[in-house]
Amino acid sequence: MDFLLFLSWACIVFTVGMFSTGLSDLKKMRESKSAENIQFLPFLTTCLNNLGWLFYGFLKKDHTIVFVNTIGAFLQILYIVVYFYYTKQKRQVTLQTLAAGAILITGWLYFTTFLTEGEARLNQLGLTCSVVTVSMYLSPLFDLVEIVRSKNVQCLSFPLTVATFFTSTSWVLYGLQLNDYYIMVPNTPGILTSLVRFYLFWKFAPVSQSSPSYKPLQK
Repeated sequence: MDFLLFLSWACIVFTVGMFSTGLSDLKKMRESKSAENIQFLPFLTTCLNNLGWLFYGFLKKDHTIVFVNTIGAFLQILYIVVYFYYTKQKRQVTLQTLAAGAILITGWLYFTTFLTEGEARLNQLGLTCSVVTVSMYLSPLFDLVEIVRSKNVQCLSFPLTVATFFTSTSWVLYGLQLNDYYIMVPNTPGILTSLVRFYLFWKFAPVSQSSPSYKPLQK
């Protein structure tokens, strides 16, 4: 099997697996009939990020990026709909969704109307998506600082950390093969933050439990 094709499948499998971690939140909302203790903004920002990368994939004619982010956007929209159904803060959720929609429409108009066809549009879109992806990977750093202070890793998800590590590594290698820095660079922080989390698990995991369980991270 060609190495690039192998990396393509690795990106698909690991990324879809990472996006699917939100299904645990969906199950929790359905069972409790409530969206309490579930964060809404991560669903919304991830959806915007997926749609941005989906557009990038179309412009670049990269089927891997298109396929992964089509599934990602579908799952995030599903999470958003279920969250809206069960939340008691429908007005706040509606306003946040409308704001995200306005950002999406503004971005779409900018990249389709004010930028000419070709490399300029692809580069600016890639840079924009890269900045959003980096910010999403770095946003949990504040939680990691709190974990160091409390010496408690119960709020971290070990499976999600593993999934993030392999997903980020796959995309970095994929971007390296394509010589695409817009894919390679924004996924590098995902590797670094995952390594930090692995260290925190090793440092602060309960030694009294043979198989410690970790609560899902509400991203």
